[in-house]
Amino acid sequence: MKKTDLLVIGGSAGGILSANTAKKAYGNINVTLIRDTDSVMVPCGIPYIFGTLGDTKKNVIPDGAVTSNGVELIIDRVTKIDRTAKIVETRDGLSVQYKKLVIATGSLPVVPKFIPGHDLENVYPVLKNEDYLAEVYEKAKASENVVIVGGGFIGVEFAEQMKMLGKNVTLVELADACLWQAFDKQYTDEIEAQMTENGIVVKTGTKIEKILGDGKVNGVQIDSGETLPADLVILGMGVKPNSELAKDAGLEINNQGAIVVDQYTRTSDHDIFAVGDCASKQCFFTGENAPVLLASTAATEAKIAGCNAFQLRLIRQNKGTISAFSTKIFGTTYAAAGMTEAKAEKSGFSMMIGEFETLDKHPGSLPNARKTKIKLIFSKCSGVILGAQISGGDSVGEMINILSLAIQKDLTASELNTFQVATHPLISASPIAYPINAAAMNAISKNCGHLNEGFEI
Repeated sequence: MKKTDLLVIGGSAGGILSANTAKKAYGNINVTLIRDTDSVMVPCGIPYIFGTLGDTKKNVIPDGAVTSNGVELIIDRVTKIDRTAKIVETRDGLSVQYKKLVIATGSLPVVPKFIPGHDLENVYPVLKNEDYLAEVYEKAKASENVVIVGGGFIGVEFAEQMKMLGKNVTLVELADACLWQAFDKQYTDEIEAQMTENGIVVKTGTKIEKILGDGKVNGVQIDSGETLPADLVILGMGVKPNSELAKDAGLEINNQGAIVVDQYTRTSDHDIFAVGDCASKQCFFTGENAPVLLASTAATEAKIAGCNAFQLRLIRQNKGTISAFSTKIFGTTYAAAGMTEAKAEKSGFSMMIGEFETLDKHPGSLPNARKTKIKLIFSKCSGVILGAQISGGDSVGEMINILSLAIQKDLTASELNTFQVATHPLISASPIAYPINAAAMNAISKNCGHLNEGFEI
């Protein structure tokens, strides 16, 4: 029997960071990571295999990401957790005894079994497996018409990349807008217009009735009665927690199928932690269940688990997810964090909104200057920031990280208006029109009215 101090099950972002963080935080401990695939895909890079990278091998996380930190890597599948004996059993007959355990088994794609034809040849959910994705890539290259089902981040990114591969692409989304959970309407309208301008057929508010074909897909029938030609269908309808192993071990599971964890990512067994897509999430603002399954959220949870695996010595509690996103669609970056205006209104918040547009270089006549558009959402009474949405050039990806921290630290419109920024003509907007400062001031001015109101000058 093998013995280890910390055992991690799962080899993607949550598993890797849990193992590495614990090794760095505690030093001389034995850390073992078991994963069930020969290689690990960069989760967010999967759509880019099909248009930008052109090869699954270019989207692999190297094993050195864990082994270089002194973590032992085992390729095997865990089939059972015995909590009483603190032993896991594997498919290949290995028994491993642990002191502490981290479950990072991730998620599985939602497969719409209620849709006739979901199991036809060339209908593919998105699995994080290199051999599987290599097969999908070969089928994609041989296809002419591709239908993407789902208008979330995976669906939108797949649509863009399949278009770059030279395919006729149709995206079908049941909701009224693509990316509606992350962005308000002025942003979703812009995203859909950009996709349409680049030759993607976008059908929102549309339900799929059946997937057609005799053994192999040849079309998709939608609720209007129209049949969309399809040689390949990508199912990007979201994911669900991969929690069966934990459920079989008797750990508490919530009604969304996720492993219930506390603020330190501990499960109902305090010697077992769970992080990433398999673990429950709470909304940062309301404490309600928030099934936001992101690699960035998994990374945060993994650092918390790794730091606190043996003692609550490096205190860092998880106050909930703020749903920070970013993506790039036909050259424009879109990013969001926290609540949308629609979500905040639904949750009962009284709000003030700040908006601003500028160029990301100064002067704007510099080469490659891009328009940046920003929207900030604040609590009207306290001024505390609730959410942010931005579109523009590559700098947007880092601006949303500033705003993510601002949300987590309850910064106010006044603080964001006056926070000090480092600017340079070639790499940022002007200091007199920096987007975050200016949007915060816009919110303040709309809320307070004119400063000279009621005074004689």
